[in-house]
Amino acid sequence: MKRRIFGVIGLGNFGFHVVRTLAKEGVEVIALDRDPEKVRRVSELVTHAYVADVLDEKALEESGIFTADVVVVSMGENVEASILVTVLLKNRGVKEIVAKALNPLHGEVLKKLGVSRVVFPEMETAERTAKSLLISGVISEFPFAEGYSIFEMEVPKSIVGRSLKELDLRRKYNLNVLAVKREGRVTVNPSAEEVLKEGDIVLVLGKEGDLLKLTD
Repeated sequence: MKRRIFGVIGLGNFGFHVVRTLAKEGVEVIALDRDPEKVRRVSELVTHAYVADVLDEKALEESGIFTADVVVVSMGENVEASILVTVLLKNRGVKEIVAKALNPLHGEVLKKLGVSRVVFPEMETAERTAKSLLISGVISEFPFAEGYSIFEMEVPKSIVGRSLKELDLRRKYNLNVLAVKREGRVTVNPSAEEVLKEGDIVLVLGKEGDLLKLTD
């Protein structure tokens, strides 16, 4: 199977962390920025890191970014540059583009240009933080479908020592326990007889409001 190639344009905080995460997975990454210091920082992580004018189509072509299977556009505060780079990538046939948006209007423009996915890093981080404060024990949240998320959370003390059958979370709260992690060991699709223990971490699929009822 052909290994996928990833490109990252813009190496600010968001772009840097995307590159670092991809590099840890051992995939091929092409990283570009016009700032030599930012490029130097990622050059220790990937073999293809270039200082380039990201609005120069020739410079982009020479970097090989147009051959990438997925390109992440993370242009800092420069909305215009983000849009122009996205147009260049689309025109050159890059099939999957993930673009960072600074605000909802910027996001709408990117969607109309046909990007595969728009992300709002600061907004999403703020929302996750707020929800972790509202819902006790929530570690992280992964949006799954309209209105539904998968929540990674510590088992609430109120249900410690009780089995999933006894709790009957699906009927009472419309929540589904997908996995239980205990002392580093993960049980996927746990049985109804599984007894939850203090310190367990669970993956729960459901609505935020229903999870809030359980934790309350």
